[in-house]
Amino acid sequence: MERKLIFTQEETSEIRRLAGTLRQALGDSLQPGDEAALRRRIRTALENNEIERDVFNLNPVLSALQTAQVAVEETGLRRDGVLALILYKVQSGEVEEFGPGVSAILHGLLRITALNKKSPVVESENFRNLLLSFAEDMRVILIMIADRVNLMRQIRDTENEEAKHRVSDEAAYLYAPLAHKLGLYKLKSELEDLSLKYLEHDAYYMIREKLNATKESRDAYIDRFIEPVRQRLEDIGLKFHMKGRTKSIHSIWQKMKKQKCGFEGIYDLFAIRIIIDSPLEKEKMQCWQAFSIVTDMYQPNPKRLRDWLSVPKSNGYESLHITVLGPEQKWVEVQIRTERMDEIAERGLAAHWRYKGVKGETGLDEWLTNIRTALEAGDDLQVMDQFKLDLYDDEVFVFTPKGDLLKFPKGATILDLAYHIHSHVGSTCVGGKVNGKVVAIRQQLHSGDTVEILTQSTQKPRQEWLNIVKTSRARSKIRLALKETQQKDGRLAKEMLERKLKNKKIEYSESILAHTIKKLGFKEAGDFYKQLAEEKLDVNLVLEKYQEVRDYDLNLNTPAQTRSAEEYNFDIKDDQNQHSSDDELVIGSDLKGIDYSLAKCCRPIYGDDIFGFVTVSGGIKVHRTNCPNARHLRENMGYRVVRARWSGKGGSQYSITLNIIGNDDIGIVNNITSIISKEEKIMMRSINIDSHDGLFDGHLTVMVEDTSRMESLIKKLRTVKGVKSVSRL
Repeated sequence: MERKLIFTQEETSEIRRLAGTLRQALGDSLQPGDEAALRRRIRTALENNEIERDVFNLNPVLSALQTAQVAVEETGLRRDGVLALILYKVQSGEVEEFGPGVSAILHGLLRITALNKKSPVVESENFRNLLLSFAEDMRVILIMIADRVNLMRQIRDTENEEAKHRVSDEAAYLYAPLAHKLGLYKLKSELEDLSLKYLEHDAYYMIREKLNATKESRDAYIDRFIEPVRQRLEDIGLKFHMKGRTKSIHSIWQKMKKQKCGFEGIYDLFAIRIIIDSPLEKEKMQCWQAFSIVTDMYQPNPKRLRDWLSVPKSNGYESLHITVLGPEQKWVEVQIRTERMDEIAERGLAAHWRYKGVKGETGLDEWLTNIRTALEAGDDLQVMDQFKLDLYDDEVFVFTPKGDLLKFPKGATILDLAYHIHSHVGSTCVGGKVNGKVVAIRQQLHSGDTVEILTQSTQKPRQEWLNIVKTSRARSKIRLALKETQQKDGRLAKEMLERKLKNKKIEYSESILAHTIKKLGFKEAGDFYKQLAEEKLDVNLVLEKYQEVRDYDLNLNTPAQTRSAEEYNFDIKDDQNQHSSDDELVIGSDLKGIDYSLAKCCRPIYGDDIFGFVTVSGGIKVHRTNCPNARHLRENMGYRVVRARWSGKGGSQYSITLNIIGNDDIGIVNNITSIISKEEKIMMRSINIDSHDGLFDGHLTVMVEDTSRMESLIKKLRTVKGVKSVSRL
């Protein structure tokens, strides 16, 4: 059997003293029988060897009472909190006999203990926030802070240096910021100073010795600085009081590191606060009066002026700060404010600390002001015992399997976490494991959960996922993934359509396809390809519509039965200058039985001199006689060249592209398009303009009936101011 916990004589004496102090401090809040029940619990735990000294060889019963004294004196903790603290330290079992308040606080302490075993990075702001949200009752946090303050006081002479460094790290990165948020400035400062003392021994004692060596002279100096200022302020009739202070050792060390200077290089080692008793309507005037007096008496450093009087900080902090060169050429920081401003700065999360970089959070100010009020109430047991922590109701904090801690808005799901980790993880997420239990992707996250994401390579993002996620980050990633999936499916659908057209020996054209998509009622090509990929749109219907649009755009009337060009019958010209033996192809809207098309290389229109060329497939391509390919075709394959001309009937629309070059002036493009819009029977299809070195080079595609209308349009475009040349491609 293990040896029972033995109390030393000093420990017994101290326990009795502390018990009496706590009994007196708690007063009527203690219920009849509380002390007797607590003694029985401790005695039973001792007899069962359930209490043992900690890693620092400290007595848990004594530590519990010491912590309780800190909590009562510094935070106003009352009956429920004290009993829960002691029962927690002695590892007690069921505590229903002490009431629901004690039970709730003890439950919160046990949850925090379990959370700490996960060993996340304590420096993380998320972890501090998790503790605040995890402790449903604010008193749990107060007990934790008081416990760490007491522990830091007791481990000064411990030989367990490793454990000492660990708890000192936690004091600096976790407990001091928590005390900071609660406005417990005295405890915050003590935690920081003790942490520095244990972690950076030489720095701490160097600063302390310098402060001790100069304390008398420093106090005398502050008096010398204050006295003439006090006299001048009284002379002008201001009501005020002044405070002098020296920065904490930790604060001095942080400034030394930040400014990379020695102890003597700290500007504002001395600080004076002038607090004016002023009516509201005269606050600014009287603060500036005091400011004027101080800066008249002592040389100010203009770089160190902070005017939060004219424009208060977003947290409501109002004050004037100036650093001046006092007697003996020493820098002193002076803060000037009114009683009202000072009260605002000192309540809740003190603005004095917030303006140094602590970021406010939703609901934090009001919550912490209420805490401060509750702490100051002291004897108001109802306020202290019923006060609940609801600050982080809109946030949850979860762990990854590796122990990383992540923050999400309340209502966030497994899918939010997956997309937070990586886009690919989110897009292939099929669910997750929460504390080892498999759940669906829409499962909501809860604080303290350990969550693992399950993925599957075949999974793809879906439109309905947008309704599952809570975070904008996940929502934007889903939209991007859906767009990428749609683009990929669109490419496959487009390739399939091109393949179908090729199999049917139908030439593919981007412009004709774009026209077809609009004819089918789609505003966006993406929607068209999406429906094609999902087989919601019949590809055969698309092919039929494509051919119909192609025939219309190219002025082709597909015959009921197409014959080879070798079988066509030539019309014989009646012109007396034409020999009857010359065969000539007459191009017109009434041409039947001939498989012909207009060549894309020169895009002939009605009125152009043309010729026909019999292709390998038996059809005929109609070219302009001045086509860039004309000479090659005539010289090398003259036997396949057919004479051709337009019939006497016009009326069809043909596509031409004009090249326009001009000065890159404001409004020139509008002038060009304005001319086209005023022309009858001329329709603009597209315009593409590149600008460089003060010139623009544009391609303009329009639909015209014949060459005469084209030439008329070209002449008008050449009259536009700034246009240098217009030519047909």
